[in-house]
Amino acid sequence: MTGGQPVDGPISPEMIARQCAAEGVGKIVVVSDEPDKYPSGYFAPDIEIHHRDELDRVQRALRDTPGVTVLLYDQTCAAEKRRRRKRGKYPDPAKRVVINELVCEGCGDCGIKSNCVSVVPLETEFGRKRTIDQSSCNKDYSCVNGFCPSFVTVEGGSLRKPEKAEASEFASLPEPVLASTTDPYGILVTGIGGTGVVTIGALLGMAAHIEGKGCSVLDMTGLAQKNGAVVSHVRIADSPEQLYATRIAAGEAKLVLACDILTSVGYEAVAKMQKGVTKAVVNTALVMPADFTRDADLKFPLGSMEQEISDAVAPGDAEFLDATKLATGLMGDSIATNLFMVGFAYQRGLIPVSEAAILRAIELNAAAVESNKQSFRWGRVAAVDPAHVLAAAIPQQKPDSQRLSTTLEEIIQRRAEFLTGYQDAAYAKRYTDFVAKVRAAETAKLPGKTALTEAVARYYFKLLAIKDEYEVARLYAESDFAKRIAAQFEGDYKLVFHLAPPLSNKPDAVTGEAKKTTYGPWMMSAFKVLAKLRGLRGTAFDIFGRTAERRLERQLIADYEALIDELLPRLALHNHSIAVELAAIPEHIRGYGHVKERHLKTAKAREAELVAAYRAALPAETPQGIRVAA
Repeated sequence: MTGGQPVDGPISPEMIARQCAAEGVGKIVVVSDEPDKYPSGYFAPDIEIHHRDELDRVQRALRDTPGVTVLLYDQTCAAEKRRRRKRGKYPDPAKRVVINELVCEGCGDCGIKSNCVSVVPLETEFGRKRTIDQSSCNKDYSCVNGFCPSFVTVEGGSLRKPEKAEASEFASLPEPVLASTTDPYGILVTGIGGTGVVTIGALLGMAAHIEGKGCSVLDMTGLAQKNGAVVSHVRIADSPEQLYATRIAAGEAKLVLACDILTSVGYEAVAKMQKGVTKAVVNTALVMPADFTRDADLKFPLGSMEQEISDAVAPGDAEFLDATKLATGLMGDSIATNLFMVGFAYQRGLIPVSEAAILRAIELNAAAVESNKQSFRWGRVAAVDPAHVLAAAIPQQKPDSQRLSTTLEEIIQRRAEFLTGYQDAAYAKRYTDFVAKVRAAETAKLPGKTALTEAVARYYFKLLAIKDEYEVARLYAESDFAKRIAAQFEGDYKLVFHLAPPLSNKPDAVTGEAKKTTYGPWMMSAFKVLAKLRGLRGTAFDIFGRTAERRLERQLIADYEALIDELLPRLALHNHSIAVELAAIPEHIRGYGHVKERHLKTAKAREAELVAAYRAALPAETPQGIRVAA
C-alpha cells in the first residue's frame, strides 16, 4: 500500500519514503551504495541521503532522535548483481580487488568490514592469509576498507581467460552404461546459493523431458544467501505415472551430487543416503560459511566430513575431488563447477539421461551455452583421465609462499633466507641461533619431541619479520607480485594501492581510527626506492622506527626471547604442551595499527593465563603417588 492505495509490481525507494512520510514518521534517512544517483531533494526536502559508509553514524543519530524514525537502505542484492552482469543487464566496472598475500596478516579485518564470503582463506608457508575469489566477487569493494596495505585494485583490463580446449580433448571418451529408470531414480543435488544448483536440477529435468521420461524437481532454496544451503531433489523414471512424490525419501537417493561438501553432511542430505543404494560424488573445495567473516581462525573439518559421507554409503561408493579448483582452472570461473560435477557423474554412469539430451537442455537454457557444454565434457574427462585434467587445470609452478614446508629443517632454512632478504645475514643468524638453542634444550629434555622448536621457528620469525614501511615496500617491489598480476589480468590496466602511511594519514572523523588513501601506479616506483632504504632500519636515520607501533614491535621481540628463556630450564613432559602454546602466541598478534593493538590485547591476556599455568604446573604422579620429573 502507498498513500492508502494498493500497488502492483516493485515498490521503489521513493514510494516507500513517501508512504512513511505520509504516515507521520518523524525522520527518514536514505542510505545507499550509490547516493549520487539521487539528486538533492529527490525524496523530499527534509529526507537526507547518505553513502552507506556513513551507516554507523546515521544509526547513532537516529537512535538519539525522538519519535519514530526510518532508515531506508537502498542497494541491489549482491547475488542479483552477479546474475544481471552475466546477462549484460547491469554495469560491470572494469575494476577488481586483489590481495598481496605476503603483505596480508590474516587478521580478518577485511571480512569484518565487508561481511563478504568472496574474501577467502589462503593457506601459505607463513600462515593463513586472504585472497579474493574473483568468480564470486560482487565488486562491492568494501573489503578494501580493511585496515591493511595488502589490498590493491586492478583498474581496466580484464581477467585472463584459459585457452579453449581442442575438440580432440573430448573425442575419444568412452560412453558409460547409463543408470536404469525402470524404478524411479533419485538424484540429490546439494550446494550453496548463487552457484547454479537450481539450474542443474532444471537441466536434468529438461533432459529427462527431451527423452520422454517422467521427471520431478523440487528445490529447497531456503536462505540461499551468504553461502546458504540449497538442495534440489531430482527424480527420474520411465514414465510420469511412476512418480508419486517429488521429495526423495529417507535412504532412497541413488546419487548424491554434492557440489558443496559442507551442505552434503547436513541432515537433509545424509538422511537420503543408504549403504548399497546411494553413490556419492563430492566436491571437496574449501568454501567457507559466512561465519568465516567474523572468525579468522575458523577451521574447515574436511577430513571428518569426508569420513561421514563414506560411512553413510557402502565402501568405495563415494568419490571425492576438488571440482571447484579443476573447473575454475579449466574454465576461468567457478560457476563451471556444478556442470563439471554433472559430467563426472555422467561418465560414472550415475546420470540416467543421455549426453545428447543434457547438451540439448543446455542449449535450450540459452545461457553461456558453449562454456557449459565444455564444463560438462571436462567433467567427463576428469572421470577417465584425472591426471590429464589436473595438469591442464592447475599451474605446475606455485608461488613459493604457497609451497608448504615438509620438515623442520626446511621451515628454519626458508625463514632464515627470508630474514636475510628482510635485513641481512646477521639478522638471520640471530634467528637461527635462537631456534638452535631451543632445539638443543627440547632434544636434551624430551628426546624425539620437536613441537616447541617448530613453534619457535614459525613465530619468532613472525615477530622478527616486522611488516614496517620498508618491508611492505619490499614485498611489493622485490617479490613476484607484479608478475602474478600480469598472469591473472590482461589488457590495459593500472594498479591502485590503498594505504595508510603512519606519518601522513589522517584519522577518521567519526571513529578516530587511521584512514586509508588511494595511490596510483607511481607507488610501485616509490616502493622500489623505499625497499632499498631498508638498511636504515634500526639506525638513527630510521624515521619510521620512532613511531609507537614500531617501538612496540621491537619490544615484543625482546619479550618473546625472555619468555622462551624462562620456559626452557623447566621444560618437561608435563608442561610441554603449555610451552608450545605459549611459543605460538604471536600467531594471534595480527594486523596493522589499531587492528594489531586489538589482537595484541587479546593475545597478551591469553599469554598471561598460560604463563601462570606453566609456573603452577606440577610433574605427573606415579601410581605410588610419588612425583617424578618427566
